[in-house]
Amino acid sequence: MAKKTFLEIQKQIEQLQKEADHLRKQEADEVLARIKEAIAVYGFTAAELGVGAGVGRGRARKVAAVKPGRKQGGKSGASAPKYRDQNGNVWSGRGPRPAWFKAALEAGKSAEEFLAK
Repeated sequence: MAKKTFLEIQKQIEQLQKEADHLRKQEADEVLARIKEAIAVYGFTAAELGVGAGVGRGRARKVAAVKPGRKQGGKSGASAPKYRDQNGNVWSGRGPRPAWFKAALEAGKSAEEFLAK
């Protein structure tokens, strides 16, 4: 077997990376289509899926694990939603106002209209 040169291996790497990128995009498109179908069938909201304004494709959410036998509690836990809109967006009322809430206020709505019931 003849030895390959550095440049030949680099070209192979480039070609394989192009193939991998193409396959990843194709698989991602197929997965996205299945997800959209499930959302349409079951009527999931953005809040139920754990997504909202400003969350883009490819960004992972960090989730804290709770060890078995331990209670999760204290002041650092997640707050119940205080504000909710008809699209499933929620906000606890803590931290900066989300884009959907600011847009609604700018459109003339009042914060009281979004109080969660």
